[in-house]
Formats: sequence, C-alpha cells, structure tokens
Amino acid sequence: MIRVVLPPHLRTLAHINGEVDLKIKGEATQRSLLDALEASYPALSGTIRDHVTQKRRAFLRFYACQEDLSNDSPDTPLPKAVQTGDEPFLVIAAVAGG
Repeated sequence: MIRVVLPPHLRTLAHINGEVDLKIKGEATQRSLLDALEASYPALSGTIRDHVTQKRRAFLRFYACQEDLSNDSPDTPLPKAVQTGDEPFLVIAAVAGG
C-alpha cells in the first residue's frame, strides 16, 4: 500500500480526509501512482498533471524520503520506503508571490 499526502485544496476537491492509501499494480512509479490516484478520485484528473501532456502542474511538487522527486522521470521507480508504505509520497502546493 502506498500512502499519498495531498495539499488541502486537492483533498477538499476530492472529498478526502487525511492520507490516501493506494494499491499499485505492477511497478510503482510516479506515473502509475498518479494514474491510480486519478482512477480512484476522478475529480483530481487534470489537477496534478496536464490532461494532454501529462506533465506535472507548475505549482505542485513531489517529495518522498526528504527528496524532491518533481523533476524525475515519471517512469522512475519510487523509493523503496514509499513502495512499502513506510514513507508517504507527498504532493506539495508551491507558494509564490512576494
């Protein structure tokens, strides 16, 4: 089971309280995780990744095991601690402005 933590605005949109637990079939990658998340919560479709390009939205970042995974290939396997559920996969809303 993979644990996913979403920012408050996405939890509200998908009517989620707390963490999401996802079961991934096959290799656990950012792509397979986000595919499973969007399949389980269709309201999130297009909010984390662009509908057409499937690229991460600019004001969201991905973290796990104290590492920024935002610019990793979507097909890179997730860290083992995330795959085992020991550490969550974090979707963080970036803050901009001045």
